[in-house]
Amino acid sequence: MIGDKKRNEIIQQLAANSAAKSRIDPALYEKYSVKRGLRNEDGTGVLVGLTEVGEVFSYIMDDADRVPVEGRLFYRGMGVADIVNGFYQDKRFGFEETVYLLLFGELPTQEQLDQFEDLIRANRNLPVGFTEDMILKAPSPDIMNKLARTVLALYAYDPMADDISIENVLRQSIELIARFPVLISYAYMAKRHYVDNESLFLHSPQPHYNTAQNILHMIRPDGQFTDLEARILDLALVLHAEHGGGNNSTFVTKAVTSSGSDTYSVIAAAIGSLKGPQHGGASGKAYDMMQDLKNNVKNWRNEMEIAEYLTKILKKEAYDKSGLIYGIGHAVYTLSDPRTKLLRDYARALAYEAGKEEEYELYTLTERMAPEVFRNVKKNDKIVCANVDFYSGFIYNMLGIPPELYTPIFAVARIAGWSAHRIEELVSGGRIMRPAYKCVQKRRKYVGMSDRGYGDNK
Repeated sequence: MIGDKKRNEIIQQLAANSAAKSRIDPALYEKYSVKRGLRNEDGTGVLVGLTEVGEVFSYIMDDADRVPVEGRLFYRGMGVADIVNGFYQDKRFGFEETVYLLLFGELPTQEQLDQFEDLIRANRNLPVGFTEDMILKAPSPDIMNKLARTVLALYAYDPMADDISIENVLRQSIELIARFPVLISYAYMAKRHYVDNESLFLHSPQPHYNTAQNILHMIRPDGQFTDLEARILDLALVLHAEHGGGNNSTFVTKAVTSSGSDTYSVIAAAIGSLKGPQHGGASGKAYDMMQDLKNNVKNWRNEMEIAEYLTKILKKEAYDKSGLIYGIGHAVYTLSDPRTKLLRDYARALAYEAGKEEEYELYTLTERMAPEVFRNVKKNDKIVCANVDFYSGFIYNMLGIPPELYTPIFAVARIAGWSAHRIEELVSGGRIMRPAYKCVQKRRKYVGMSDRGYGDNK
């Protein structure tokens, strides 16, 4: 048996060898016209499918040129801003209604919505023994990891787990949509107790609470929350529920669905995608980055200090040395992200209620300055804007939601879109997704063991 030191040395050497053999000459991508990241040369996504679930709109065509416009987002053809205005003019919560729209393609009547909400309520509770056996006995320091594991574990509790008929998949989807708030809340409580050595408390989901209210109820020791807090979280859920078929986790949903796999495996794969810091994990990174900015900028109103800090980030000299300003820039949106506009307005209301006006003003100043700093450092004319992640973490913090739950709350919302796209793929897809990769490794002869030598003693 080798010791720990020797084992680590071997792993380091093998990793170096693996990395060296995995490096492909960048010029080959251009030679073979590879659409890296499934992106065209102008930055648009490669068209690989059709959908009626969601649409992201960010430019118009003028002859052969793309002209950037203010971003818009549509759910089933309806503008999200209009949907949100409809909810909040009537002082109603909107997430459950949004889920209905995404799954069934039409806004519900009051009777249909009441019936659907009853379905959600009836499916919130976890199977008998599940909390103890699958959550508390195997806590994880990462809630997204735990969410994926518990989703996969639910497969064993479903006697029709592999049935991919639309009726059964819809039943499974509604159950998961209902249970996600409970899964992330209990996973957080397990982590809080067994990993962080804090006191353990578990609040059962309340049948008279909606999704946003239940999340706040289950993660707070006293289970209490204000109406404004619940409405702002409800808005965040609505804005995160869907974002077209091309975002990474939805594409994963469609790709794994196309293989004929079961619902639990599909959703667990989507969760793994959403966990990434360049996707759903960006809200946590954006919040953490802004905390670092607060600690390194003495005067929060000094534009020069903020610009210097952002410049250091882009030059990989500050924060996590990635060169990324988290929350700024988007793969699709250019002039603006419509979700950011809506969140910004509600962030202001919450900030003034929480006494965090100065921090809110720091966010808005950073949002305004980042595109200019980006252009100066990168020396290009690419148009960037703040995306939905920029304000999400700030809002969650003011709601008393811990950073570990930022991305899981995103998952609570986005499973609505994933479920709609999974059903659409089952009905209309018809073929397993299999994009092409060109092998550029030169052909070689196999060499027998006796001709390879043995370490340094060849």
